[in-house]
Amino acid sequence: MALVLVRRLPLRLPLRLRTGAGVQRAMLLTGLVLTGLFVLTALLGPLLVPHGYAQLRDGSGLFGSQQHPSGAHPLGTTIAGYDVLSRTVWGARTALLIIVTALLLSVVPGTVLGLVSGYLGGKLDRLLVGLADALYAFPPLLLAILMSLVISGGRSSLVGGLGAAACSVAVSFIPQYFRVVRSEVIRVKAEPFVDAARVIGTGPWRIMTRHVLRNSVRTLPLIFTINASEAILTLAGLGFLGFGIEPNSAAEWGYDLNRAVADVTSGIWWTAIPPGLGIVLTVLGTTLLGEGLTDLADPRLRRRTGAPTLPTDGGGDDD
Repeated sequence: MALVLVRRLPLRLPLRLRTGAGVQRAMLLTGLVLTGLFVLTALLGPLLVPHGYAQLRDGSGLFGSQQHPSGAHPLGTTIAGYDVLSRTVWGARTALLIIVTALLLSVVPGTVLGLVSGYLGGKLDRLLVGLADALYAFPPLLLAILMSLVISGGRSSLVGGLGAAACSVAVSFIPQYFRVVRSEVIRVKAEPFVDAARVIGTGPWRIMTRHVLRNSVRTLPLIFTINASEAILTLAGLGFLGFGIEPNSAAEWGYDLNRAVADVTSGIWWTAIPPGLGIVLTVLGTTLLGEGLTDLADPRLRRRTGAPTLPTDGGGDDD
């Protein structure tokens, strides 16, 4: 859907890294590195860690509760006897799943509704705008708790926990994509190339999909990265409050952090720091990446004197 920007972004990124101001370039590089490490950890990490997320024993017996970091367990074990390193790495995969699921559930309906509302206007537009405002005002974490209670009584499997968090996050994201796409559609449909398409007899559906939509979704990848951090925080909030995924169904940073709170007062630091750092670094990385991409897409934010201008897209269709 955002094919136009995604196709050109790899070409612009190296140039932006060379020409950007110091702070802006540092933010973008930091975001890229942290986000890249998160994705690699989620995809490859579980293949490298020594234990599963719900494993309590190996050939030598039970791991033991709250064991100090050692050669067998580099980050120690939790109060329940899980290997901290393994659960932290497996938790990255759960976080990536919630990001992908939430974005898929929100960007498609939000974009379609924004396209229809902005292009057709009238009473339908006013109705959809009012509905979007009502949904946007609902706190996503509260909605996630309610969905978790409805789906599985507050104790969730991997599918149930991800479903509750993803649906609640998607409901709060849909109005964002709706409003962004709608405003772009209203702007684009007044462009001369759209009027020319109408004059030559092009149908409304073809105009909406081939001319208006393709020129109205170019900023959506920028919103993806910012919304990714909110999705992770919502899932972590559910787990920390006790409404998240059960430990034998998947590893989840919020749940592990909740179980480690009591350990901190006893001087047991190794159960709380890894999942906490996982949340902080992932949210920091996606946020910095989103801010850097926003700077990349907006020439008004480039402050470096004499920096070459990045290639811009024409207003018309690529065809």
